[in-house]
Amino acid sequence: MEQTIATGAHNFASIERVVFGQPAAGVIAAEATRLGSRRVFIVASRTLRTQTGVIRAIEEALGERHAATFDGIPQHTTRSGVARATAAALAAEADLVVAVGGGSVIDASKMVLLCMRHGMTDEHLEALDRFEVKLGDDGKPVRPVFDGPALRMIAVPSTLNGGEFNGGCLVTDERRKLKQTFFHPLMMPRTVVLDPALTLHTPESLWLGSATRALDHAIEALLSTTPTPLADAVVLDGIARMARALPAWRAEPASLAARAECQVASWLCSYGLSSRGPGGGVMMGPSHAIGHVLGGSCGVPHYYCTPVMMPAILRWSEPATAARQRQLAQALGRPGLPAAEAFAELVKTLGLPATLRDVGVDESQFEMIARTSMRELFIHGNARKISGPGEVLEILRLAA
Repeated sequence: MEQTIATGAHNFASIERVVFGQPAAGVIAAEATRLGSRRVFIVASRTLRTQTGVIRAIEEALGERHAATFDGIPQHTTRSGVARATAAALAAEADLVVAVGGGSVIDASKMVLLCMRHGMTDEHLEALDRFEVKLGDDGKPVRPVFDGPALRMIAVPSTLNGGEFNGGCLVTDERRKLKQTFFHPLMMPRTVVLDPALTLHTPESLWLGSATRALDHAIEALLSTTPTPLADAVVLDGIARMARALPAWRAEPASLAARAECQVASWLCSYGLSSRGPGGGVMMGPSHAIGHVLGGSCGVPHYYCTPVMMPAILRWSEPATAARQRQLAQALGRPGLPAAEAFAELVKTLGLPATLRDVGVDESQFEMIARTSMRELFIHGNARKISGPGEVLEILRLAA
């Protein structure tokens, strides 16, 4: 399966092309030529750069257009990592950024674009606070107005979480142990390259965990306070495709066809979040909000937050979302089960952690997680309203 989809008139806003089923190196070189870029700066996964030939192949395909490569982005996309990458991109006089790796690399690259535009390279980046999407007194997101990036990026994901399909990102302030949300339409990639061969190097736990993150985007769109018929149709198809593709992948992990189908499923699952981003379109909900705190404050890998939290969120939300949860169970291929059980069964078959205890979070941390979650952007996006820390505690205890 090899195809290019032009999306210029689509709700994906400023994503122009999605290229899937083709080798990344050749696509990136062709896109750099199409865009007239002469100083291409690569932000890469360190594993892909040091333990595989993936990044070297991209550099060689770019030839003289390759300006520099940076591979120092840590998990959870820290401010200091973004600052170092921005300094390197400015020193390279980059005119195009190419992100090759998982969600942390792609989020960092989005922030590099913003930081380059505003000349922010200091490690602490206090000025970033004024760009953060914050929660208003009415529980709705407040997006600050600022000049968007002058440069753009190409995203080449090695995982399935789907964050490449929107203009938002998360960055961790290490000093406060706090994840912050940033968004601008021009932070979206111009091109997304889905190369199944590149994912052969992705560790199994990361591949499977990131698949649940894609499902998270889809499920939270279904449970949202702002669902749309179009988003419902697309994400339900994405869920069904992922539920079929993961067993096919497990049966034959080297199959590029199975990997490509997982990538397409991730693309569809991300549609609700992708349609407009924070502040518009389909709002995400408590899995995102609580997951941000579990990652930023408790150090839980991002790709383990969904398998741990989603069954509890589905159980807690069921009184307000029963009909939609029946659609979800159907899409997961388990129509006879409650959606929470259907998702928990999927997690079990994938061998992923299933409780907060499994990821090292105990009840002594619940009060902090509940309080911090109430400051998160998406905490009010759930169809069953969360009014305060008490409701978050109920969810956390269900996930214990």
